[in-house]
This record gives sequence, C-alpha cells and structure tokens, in this order.
Amino acid sequence: MDWKTFQALLSGVNKYSTAFGRIWLSVVFVFRVMVYVVAAERVWGDEQKDFDCNTKQPGCANVCYDYYFPISHIRLWALQLIFITCPSFMVVMHVAYRDDRERKYRAKHGENAKLYNNTGKKHGGLWWTYLISLFVKTGIEVAFLYLLHYVYDSFYLPRLVKCEVAPCPNVVDCYIGHPTEKKVFTYFMVGASALCIILNICEIIYLISKRIVRIANKMKRRNRTVVVREDDDDAFNHCNLSSSKQDLKEKPPSFKSAYKSAYRPSGLKLEEKIRASAPNLSIA
Repeated sequence: MDWKTFQALLSGVNKYSTAFGRIWLSVVFVFRVMVYVVAAERVWGDEQKDFDCNTKQPGCANVCYDYYFPISHIRLWALQLIFITCPSFMVVMHVAYRDDRERKYRAKHGENAKLYNNTGKKHGGLWWTYLISLFVKTGIEVAFLYLLHYVYDSFYLPRLVKCEVAPCPNVVDCYIGHPTEKKVFTYFMVGASALCIILNICEIIYLISKRIVRIANKMKRRNRTVVVREDDDDAFNHCNLSSSKQDLKEKPPSFKSAYKSAYRPSGLKLEEKIRASAPNLSIA
C-alpha cells in the first residue's frame, strides 16, 4: 500500500474541512496510520508462525489459527482505514465538479463571470455531501468496532487457547505470540477509533447547529426588512394625508364649487315641488 499517495489524497480533504475535520485527519494520520505503519505491522508480523500448538498433527495448527483468528487484526485495520477515508473523497470530487463547472462557465461568459463565489465553501449541495460523508464515516467506524468486538470477544487476546477442531486428535493447547503487546496495540487502535467517532459526531452537531443559526438569522433579517417596509409605507401614507389636509387649508374651495354645493340641493327640492303640484293629465 502506497501511504504517500494516500496521504496526498487526504491532504486535499484538509482544505475543505472544519476545525473538527482537521483534528480528525490529524488523529487518523498520527494515531492510526503512523502507528499502523511503524509499529503494528512489526508487532503482528507473521502471526501464524508465532502461533504454537503442542501437537505435530498435520493441519491442526492451521485449523486452530483460522478458528481463533478468522481475520487478522492488521488486515482488518487496513480495511478500516481505507473505508473511513473513502467518504472524504466525495467532498474532493464534489469540489472538483464545481471547479469544472466554474471553468466552463467562465469560458462561455468571460473571465470576470462567476458561477460560485468560492467553490470550496460548504453551501448548497457541497454542505449535504460533507454531512453525508460524516455519517458514512461514523457508520463505518461503528461497524468495524462491532466486527472486532464480535470476532475477538471484547478485544481480548488470551495467552493460551484450547482447540479441539478436527483434524486435531484431542484438546490442543495453542499459544499466541506477543499477547500482551498485541493487546496494548488493540486497545490503542480501538481508543483512536472511538476518538474519531466522537470527533465525527461533534462535527455533525457543529454543522447542523451552524446551519440552523444561519437560517434563523436570515429569517430575522427578512422579518426586519418587512417591518421596515411597512413602517415606510405608513409614514408615506401619513405624509400624503397630512399634505392633502395642508393643501385644503392653503387652497380654500372656489366660488363655483361652493355655489354648486349650496344651490344644487334647493334646485332639486323646487323641481320636486313642481312635479308634485302638476296635474295628472293622463287619460284613464
């Protein structure tokens, strides 16, 4: 496995991570990858050669080793490191997709045109991609911890195991090489995995709470804008009403309008009296 390429790929993830994500990446490199490469591989080494049984029955030691160690710790941790880092590449690929769209948009509309203010900023689809990658990483960590607990019985490595699996002729005593050292490394790797789970959960809470606060602030600003507009409309209407009253005070009604308002009702009453006093000349 080329760890330099692996490190280069994960370093790209660091640019788009939050503070919790950068701490998680440091824990993965220092407490997991470095310990795995420098110490854990040497401690386990050729495990089957160090697995001794007090019998010379052909195939008995191999069968007993496969029974008690269905999958090697070192290979299980290698798979775990690969699987937990794969979701982080989703974020890198999403940013690369945004960069490609930005490049095509500028080629079409000019160099000054912008489709994104910042292609690496966690808004819109990139926020969801980042959040989903955190959930996937947490799920993978929990699944591998459960698998290790289920296979190796609470991460415990005994010095002596008793095997009676065929083709062993009877109950055979088998001894594990470096059991205490392997137990220490197992607990250390489990603790580092638990720390990564805690960091992922903290980052999920941080992202969701930050998004909620941003939405709440946006709603407050929107409501504040609506209230300011309503106040401006009320002030404008009040100003129009006061100006119309002031116009009435400055410009009194003219003689023509006053004449119409004063004499038109009396003319209507006189016309009604004439109509009432006129005889009905219609022939029955």
